[in-house]
Amino acid sequence: MNTYLRILAYARPYRRYFPIYILYALLAIVFGLLNFTLLKPLFDVIFEQVGPDELQAYSTRPEFSFSLQYFMHLFNHYFLEIATIYGKFGTLVYVCIIIVISVFLSNLFAYLSGVVLARVRADIIQGMRIHIFNAVSHMHLGYFSDERKGDLISKMTNDIQEVENSIVQSLRVVFKEPVTVVLYFAVLFFMSVQLTLFTILLIPVSGAVIGYVTKRLKKTAEQSQESLGRIVNILDETIGGMRVVKAFGARKFVQEKFESETAHYANVNVAMARKYELASPISQFLGVSVVAGILLYGGNLVLNNTSTLSASEFIAYIILFTQVLNPAKEISRALSSIQRGLASARRIFGVVDARPKIADKPDAKNLSGFSDSVVFENVGFAYQESFVLKDINFELKKGKTIALVGPSGGGKSTLADLLPRFYDPTAGLIKIDGMDLKTLKINDIRKIMGIVTQESILFNDTVFNNIAFGMQGVAPENVEKAASIANAHDFIMELEQGYQTSIGERGTKLSGGQRQRLSIARAVLKNPDILILDEATSALDAASERLVQEALANLMANRTSLVIAHRLSTIQHADEILVIDGGKIVERGTHEELILENGLYNKLSQMQSV
Repeated sequence: MNTYLRILAYARPYRRYFPIYILYALLAIVFGLLNFTLLKPLFDVIFEQVGPDELQAYSTRPEFSFSLQYFMHLFNHYFLEIATIYGKFGTLVYVCIIIVISVFLSNLFAYLSGVVLARVRADIIQGMRIHIFNAVSHMHLGYFSDERKGDLISKMTNDIQEVENSIVQSLRVVFKEPVTVVLYFAVLFFMSVQLTLFTILLIPVSGAVIGYVTKRLKKTAEQSQESLGRIVNILDETIGGMRVVKAFGARKFVQEKFESETAHYANVNVAMARKYELASPISQFLGVSVVAGILLYGGNLVLNNTSTLSASEFIAYIILFTQVLNPAKEISRALSSIQRGLASARRIFGVVDARPKIADKPDAKNLSGFSDSVVFENVGFAYQESFVLKDINFELKKGKTIALVGPSGGGKSTLADLLPRFYDPTAGLIKIDGMDLKTLKINDIRKIMGIVTQESILFNDTVFNNIAFGMQGVAPENVEKAASIANAHDFIMELEQGYQTSIGERGTKLSGGQRQRLSIARAVLKNPDILILDEATSALDAASERLVQEALANLMANRTSLVIAHRLSTIQHADEILVIDGGKIVERGTHEELILENGLYNKLSQMQSV
């Protein structure tokens, strides 16, 4: 129930729609009810049961009062007037015209209520989508290492769709159908208390059976959504890694993996369908059984003249009661459908309720710029319990360049990720201008930093928008200048539409070197105080590497830079080189000093010069 109420909470901003929806829904129910209450006078004409007492009672027009008796008296007054003037046929025409008008109004208000509810439904789902996207985008990087990307995408798409199709769609059932049942039963009680009490005694049996079915449906629905998430994950990994799949002849392997999961999903859905589809026929069967019981019990009372109902009233009662079956059936179907939606909603709220481990403190300070130095003091970092960085100490002064080198897996990229607070150190402190990073606002920290990673992260957009990514109102000449510094302007101008050329998903229409130069141009355009370059030239050919290195050297002049490099030739002019091995700084100094030490740096240098 709490999950359902959380979903409905997204409708709070749109509660202004509720009064008009309730009005339209009530009018639709009232006019729908009127259609069947008019059957009694129709049958009275057919069976000639309008007696002299009734003629006398309804011969005078009643004085106005806002009550059911007034409207019934008024209808019968005109009904009998027409019966007197026009006879049976005229009376039938009168009743039929009112029924047609009533049906039209009932459907009109049902349509209007549906339109209003559609607006609310769309707004609720929009709010949920935005909420979960905001929650995911605020998560720390470690969260995405622990979660399957495909499963996250499934929660943001398929699970949201399931909530819309089941729970939000059931909003109409939650209000309209129960009110319909209540009003119909009110009329049934008005017609015959004895018969209506008899029917109510049979209804709990139907409710108990349907409740059992919906309870069984809950677990199966959760399994279905989890399986669908795994399918999306397999698709994402396979399509994204198709080059590797084909290169290693692994198509059969991934095909079998996909077939196995889809078979499991199909079996779970069949099991769920057995339970879901059972609710409606059970409801209908039990409803018809109740009608049969009413016919048997009530018909016997009428035949023996022991009922308060006349023959025409009894027929109208039966017809009116059958109309209760449809909303009751809708309620039972909705209860079954809601279980599927609740399973999806719980998965969604699992993401929404997760809290990022990297977040601003309540009293976080502003950082307006960078003026002095970045200091690592006894910094250590552990993934779970395994430390990948230990006792890291160094100072990066403003305008200086520090390079990180060492064997793969030594912790260089992890160390660089600590500076923009993608992760927080497990031990020690990182300070900017003497202030602990954890006491500063994250957005302020990242605003003064530019990052170029080993993997070029580009988006399915134009060249211009990829370079100006995250920046508003950038002048075209500034984008072109940044591209020129990154040695990218010439190849961009050779593209079909220049800077307005779409580069495809992840920049697949470009070469590796071209993609990397766009990433560098993006960092150049940001003009940050601190540059973090993680293998920024690794994807460039020899000619492009030389030109981009010259551009980066110009860019890094008088700028604070932290550079990770495997190619030692690219960082020989760094102010200090830190050799990282096994998560520790094992050597430090300038290029010349480290060569003379004849240690790990010298060994790496000799290996690359061969």
